[in-house]
Amino acid sequence: MSFITTYCHLSADQCLVNGEVVCKRERSSADSWFKQIYKEQEFVYPKFYKMDALSQAGFLASELIKRANQGFASRYKDDEIAMLFANQSSSADSDLRFKHSYEHNGAPSPSLFVYTLPNIVLGEIAIINKWYGENMFAVLPKFAPGFFVDYGRILLSTGAKAILCGWLGILGDNIEVFVCLIENEPDSGLDFNSENLLELARFQSVITN
Repeated sequence: MSFITTYCHLSADQCLVNGEVVCKRERSSADSWFKQIYKEQEFVYPKFYKMDALSQAGFLASELIKRANQGFASRYKDDEIAMLFANQSSSADSDLRFKHSYEHNGAPSPSLFVYTLPNIVLGEIAIINKWYGENMFAVLPKFAPGFFVDYGRILLSTGAKAILCGWLGILGDNIEVFVCLIENEPDSGLDFNSENLLELARFQSVITN
């Protein structure tokens, strides 16, 4: 059996790990919300500041999960950790910023162009952690727990022993991020099924739209 062992939420105002608030947004801060989390949690990865919002969200969620589930990565070989992500808007947040840079600056920004594919976040996380397992980023009409369960079980049956998976909903000020760690043989956790994913995600706007 496989289990959900750790999970993280990022919304427009709060960051939670396993349901516990670890950071709240300070609206008066000059820093973006994701930079506030990065600094408060004392992460050290300078490239973070060059990432787009989608990659920053994936970085923060994965690092918070690693911190909460200390040593999980050391239990697996570098090709036994898979990644499975999805969202509703692809890389539209970066696409719009790229378009704006072209229209207002007279030339498109190369630094933004790098992030005009949603699966770049997977590459960022893989590089940081030296993970070489299977990975996929899907674009779906809405959060679909059945997709994660069905595809996740395929990954777990073909060599993966852990999966970092979740929904990275980033578009302007709309932030709906849910990332969880699935493990094949943990000491404890919730069964990896659609009902538990739906209960943990709690994305009412994504689920009902």
